[in-house]
Amino acid sequence: MGLTAEQLAEGLGHIAAIEPALASAIERVGHPEPRIRPTGYRTLLRTIVGQQVSVAAAASVWAKLEALLGEDMPPQDLLAAEFDALRACGLSRQKQGYARSLCELVLSGELDLESLPADDEEAIAQLTRIKGIGRWSAEIYLLFAEGRPDIWPAGDLAVQIGLGKLLGLAERPSEKLTRDLAEDWRPHRGAAAIFTWHCYNNPAL
Repeated sequence: MGLTAEQLAEGLGHIAAIEPALASAIERVGHPEPRIRPTGYRTLLRTIVGQQVSVAAAASVWAKLEALLGEDMPPQDLLAAEFDALRACGLSRQKQGYARSLCELVLSGELDLESLPADDEEAIAQLTRIKGIGRWSAEIYLLFAEGRPDIWPAGDLAVQIGLGKLLGLAERPSEKLTRDLAEDWRPHRGAAAIFTWHCYNNPAL
């Protein structure tokens, strides 16, 4: 599971002690709500389904897949499903390829989602073996599903904008600068990431 409210508060407290701008922002906007997703194959499949479509469209596709494959959507059943049946659910040829890549890696045991490497970069490398799962998707999974405390998705546009707002920067920081600015916040950058999303559209900042 993801970082709890207590873990978020603890992590942000550590950063606030060394970063006055973050401490000030917390006073104005309060703590963020936890972002928690279940671990496992279905969460990654849902990530693939949701790529480049609206939330409503993704929910519609997911509901059709559940009707076709059952709520658990066993990977072997998805692999056995006909192309046209999956297409009728709303899965394009490309997304079917991504979903099959995920299923094959899980069923072969090459990807064990219950025991990903403890090292974050090694875990990201494992997850990005899945076609269609890039670094950002892997980082979001590790942060929201596994609750890894030091995940910092510096390439995320909202993280960059939120960081720029809370630090009072004149321009949105680049991915490299976003990474550099948070270096002293280790090992609590996951809490900082969730806080930047909290700040992203917050009118109090």
